[in-house]
Parts: sequence; structure tokens; C-alpha cells
Amino acid sequence: MTMPAAIDAVRAAFVGLTAGEFDLPPRHAFGESRSLVMAVHHRPTASTAVKVVSIEVERDPVIAGTVVFSHPDGQFAADAVPLTTLRTGAVVGVATDLLADEDADQLALLGAGAQAADQVRAVHAVRPLKKLVVFNRNPARAEALVEGLRDELPDTVLDVAVNADEAVAQADVVCCATAATVPLFDVGALKERVHVNAIGSYRPVMRELPEELLASAEVVVVDQVEAALSEAGEIIRAVRSGVLKLESLVELGAALGNPPLRQGRTVFKSVGVAVQDWAVARLLA
Repeated sequence: MTMPAAIDAVRAAFVGLTAGEFDLPPRHAFGESRSLVMAVHHRPTASTAVKVVSIEVERDPVIAGTVVFSHPDGQFAADAVPLTTLRTGAVVGVATDLLADEDADQLALLGAGAQAADQVRAVHAVRPLKKLVVFNRNPARAEALVEGLRDELPDTVLDVAVNADEAVAQADVVCCATAATVPLFDVGALKERVHVNAIGSYRPVMRELPEELLASAEVVVVDQVEAALSEAGEIIRAVRSGVLKLESLVELGAALGNPPLRQGRTVFKSVGVAVQDWAVARLLA
């Protein structure tokens, strides 16, 4: 399965979500969000995807689990790890294609874990990269990621930064894929025109983005407002403090139907919703 195909599938799924095609109950979280159950039903095709995962930050890979896809002709099960990294990359590709400048070609990636490579592949699929800069708290992991991507990105300059502020300083697009509980960078380190994706936080205590970025961004897009307000630490904190107005949050499906202007700093925050799993699993059916 190619990243462009996954991006197209996830884009269509979010348009369908906004059109009311899906039954999407809230995600169930157990044991301080170390076990998650996500389900979705697509009424037009009578198909259902259910994912059960465990998350251990110190484990490699962090995620372990299974996706079951059911449809009128049968069902199958798939490993949740590659499907999750692919669908998470794909939604970042959708958001980047929507919100980043058409000539954006420099990516800063913060984090070098299991999600990292598909974040790069997704951005590269919609904005061919001339330069990639990676920062990770463990420099060896950043170096290993860069080396692993070298053959895939032969025309891209690949580099490792010594800190997050250095990594984002010249970036047109920033991707955050960490388990951070405090913001990763200073808002002043960003260019005045930049698009930032954040997919790491999925619990209220986790944060990757500085509050000042959310307060000053031209637009803040989320995969689903309900999910963001219950799980995305940076969104929850910014709304509670009043620097981010609840009514200013835009869901991805709505933004696809009415694209915002590409100007200033734009943000996409994703906690992941089951329509993404359904969209990628359906490609396997």
C-alpha cells in the first residue's frame, strides 16, 4: 500500500465523516490510556473497523494491537502497528497538503520513534522535500532514522539538529511525533509562515506545542473537536486558559470542504480517530 493511496483514502474518509456517513463513538481508554479501543461504522458500505491497542512508551514499538475490519463479504484482522503509523502519516499528509504553502520543501521532524518515518513519507508525498532536519532526545535514534530514509530520499538533504529550536528554525513544515509533556520548542524559533503538525499527545497530561503558537495561529485544525477536547493536552490547556477559543477550532473534514487561507502559522493537531483506521483497512479488503 502506498502513502499517496492512504492519503487519498483518509482524505475521503474525513469528507465522509463531515457528511454524516459514519457512526463514530468516543474512543475508550483504560489504565491511564495505556489500552485503547476504537470503533467506527460506515453506513454506506455497512463496514466496520475496530482497533484494540496497548501503548507502552518505553517499549519498541510503543504500540501493539490488532485491527479487525468487517464488511458484508467477510472480515479480516491486521497488525495495528504498520496500519497505525500509515494512517497517522496519511492524515498528516492530508493536513499538510491543505495548509502548507505549495512551495514548502523543508521539513523539521521532532521525534524519531515508530511514527517518524511515515510522517516524513506523508509530507514528502504532498510537498517534495529538499531538506529534512530531525531532532530526537537520543541523537543516535535521529541518526538511525536519517540513514534509514536516505535511499528513499536521494534528492533530499538530510540532517540532524542538536536541539528542537534549531530544527524548526528554517522549516516550512514541522511534524511533532513524541511523548512530550512539555512544549518541544519556543514559538519564537518558528518562521512567520509555517505549518505545524502534532500527533504525539493523546492524554491530557501530554503536550508538544507551545500555548503561544495555538494563541497566535491563523487556524487550528483538529481531526475531531470532541476527541481533541478529551485527549489533546495542548488543546485542553489552551482552551481552559482562554488563549484558544473553542469556537475557533476547525475539524479537518470541514476544512477540506472550505479550505482556510494559507497564511501565517497554521496548526494541525491529531489524536487519531477510527475513521483513519477504517480508511486504510478498507484498502486491504
